Amino acid sequence: MAHQEPTFDLHQLTHEVVSATQEVVTVPFRLRTYRLIRKILIGFILVSIANVLFSYFFYTPKMYRIIRDNRDLVIKYRILQDRIRTSQRRVDEIRHRDNYVYRSLFSTDTLSIPGVWQPYPDSKYAPLADDDYAPLMVGTWRQLDALARTIYLESVSFDELQQFSKNKEQLSAAVPAIWPIDRSALHNNHIGAFSARRMHPVLGYIRPHTGIDFGCDRGTPVYATGDAVVETASASGFNGGYGKQVLLNHEFGYKTRYAHLNEVLVKPGERVTRGQIIARTGNTGRSTGPHLHYEVIHKGVPVNPINYFNRNMTPEEYERLMENMRETNFEKL
Repeated sequence: MAHQEPTFDLHQLTHEVVSATQEVVTVPFRLRTYRLIRKILIGFILVSIANVLFSYFFYTPKMYRIIRDNRDLVIKYRILQDRIRTSQRRVDEIRHRDNYVYRSLFSTDTLSIPGVWQPYPDSKYAPLADDDYAPLMVGTWRQLDALARTIYLESVSFDELQQFSKNKEQLSAAVPAIWPIDRSALHNNHIGAFSARRMHPVLGYIRPHTGIDFGCDRGTPVYATGDAVVETASASGFNGGYGKQVLLNHEFGYKTRYAHLNEVLVKPGERVTRGQIIARTGNTGRSTGPHLHYEVIHKGVPVNPINYFNRNMTPEEYERLMENMRETNFEKL
């Protein structure tokens, strides 16, 4: 049997050699790539840990700048708060002098502006709500707004006082300051008191008495208690129970009313002076006896007239008058 030599497929052998070479080369390349990525990740983690530890124990220059800026902001905020409090104290002192010194000189009440003390709505501060320092900023703005409202009130008040100072003589002559009748004409030296609750002698139930009553004879002269312009002069009619009456406008927020008259001696629009006879007492309207009902109205609100005609009385006379005053009027005298 003849010996047969093996045959080789050159193409197949070449393919096997290339495949074996690729496997030998590919495996080390993947392994090297994996090891490289692992080293990178481990290095990143170690650097991050080192950075955290360094930041915890040591400050970077950037951190030093941030800390310094924050410290400066805290100092500036405290200085601002001190200045706001100082300004508020000074404004409060000015307001106290305004109410209890300056206005006392002009016999006028404390100025009041409706709504001036009402805080602004929260919507005004809504744009600041998202800020990291919103509580501090909103609180500071509210303080500044309150201070601005107080300053505005005092500005208006001093404008009014300035006007009063220019018209001081006119104010002094206009403010009610004397008795509306001669004191000698008063019955028994008694006056029906100004009262928020009084049993009405005609109606028979409790209602406010917004003036004082002078018991006197019919026809007693009635005097204007300050310079004024006649606003109302009703020589007839019931007029809500006042009967015949005179209403004087003294300006500067003051008005006076003289009611239950027998005779009216002035006309609307006429200017009268303090001490001028404007009417004579009677028993008209809701009344049961001759007397004068006298009111002082300041800025639309009835006030106690006793505080306006005691200026020409001695302290002893004033005390006796207050002792004799009673809470019923003297329509029956």
